[in-house]
Amino acid sequence: MAGIERFEDIEGWKKARELTRAIYSLTSTGEFSRDYGLKDQLRRASVSIMSNIAEGFERGGDKEFQQFLAIAKGSTGEVKAQLYIALDARYIDREAFQSLYEMANETGRIIAGFMRYLANSPRPTNKFK
Repeated sequence: MAGIERFEDIEGWKKARELTRAIYSLTSTGEFSRDYGLKDQLRRASVSIMSNIAEGFERGGDKEFQQFLAIAKGSTGEVKAQLYIALDARYIDREAFQSLYEMANETGRIIAGFMRYLANSPRPTNKFK
């Protein structure tokens, strides 16, 4: 993985950070800020994306990293499902929903592409750092 020296260099992690920042901003105001359960769950799901990418990278092996990427990708689905709940509860409007949903979708696509890259890249060792 030439060019990736730290998890902060991973495009999926950067996108997950943007998504998390947007979710924290959204959940800090209005009725959403008072729904502690949904607010907390949505925030934790977005943080999980970033955290699993970072943790998997730091472990050092491609196979294990792929497992953490799969968990991170799963968390993008959790974020999308929770956005529907926020929309249905009228905590967010259709425009905010679409914007955040697309951010989560794009993050998932980037992670999936990285997973394919790792699965198809032969390496003499199981280390990538």
